Amino acid sequence: MVIEHIGSTAVPGLGAKPIIDIMVGVRQLADARYCIAPLAAIGYEYVPQFEDEMPERRYFRKGSQTRHFHLHMVERGSEFWQRHLAFRDYLCAHPEAVREYEALKRRLASRYGTDREGYTEAKTKFIRLIEEIAMRPTDRSKDG
Repeated sequence: MVIEHIGSTAVPGLGAKPIIDIMVGVRQLADARYCIAPLAAIGYEYVPQFEDEMPERRYFRKGSQTRHFHLHMVERGSEFWQRHLAFRDYLCAHPEAVREYEALKRRLASRYGTDREGYTEAKTKFIRLIEEIAMRPTDRSKDG
């Protein structure tokens, strides 16, 4: 099992809601069933209904009025795993992309208010573009 901090709070300098996104990489997604009870014991709620929209992830949440924790359990090395790490790592290495993403998030937050689904959907085009750039193979032969 591998644990990664993802989401906006994982990127230095990026404005973010008080939500900590944690990605847990498991060998097989079926292993997630063994984590439900132990995570419940420390306050995480398993949310199986979200599997309809993202069957490659098992989702857990925990939180109070001021801080929330979202735990995304996925297969280590899966496309979900790779995309999320690529996005985070790209932003950490490219401050101009952080500024652009933060400006977009602020505009969308103003436009969508409490419509979480609309806000998330509106960010998707930018996120997919960054993921695509971040996951492009580099031509190392030009370095030498």
